[in-house]
Amino acid sequence: MGDWSSFGKILIGMGIFIVFLGLVIWGMGKFFNIGRLPGDIFYQRGNFTIYFPIVSCIIISIILTVILNLFNR
Repeated sequence: MGDWSSFGKILIGMGIFIVFLGLVIWGMGKFFNIGRLPGDIFYQRGNFTIYFPIVSCIIISIILTVILNLFNR
């Protein structure tokens, strides 16, 4: 049998990180209009609505790529 206490600590750490990341993203949504950029696809017709934030996804991807490249060097 392995030592489960270290696994539990890792899970708790990951949970705290996910909560922190969620709070950061939620806070950014109040200051930056990241979900409603020009180029994001929004179509509404009667009872049907589709929303695909393509430009927002590209910008978030570029930002995360730059940040992760800075940490990996």
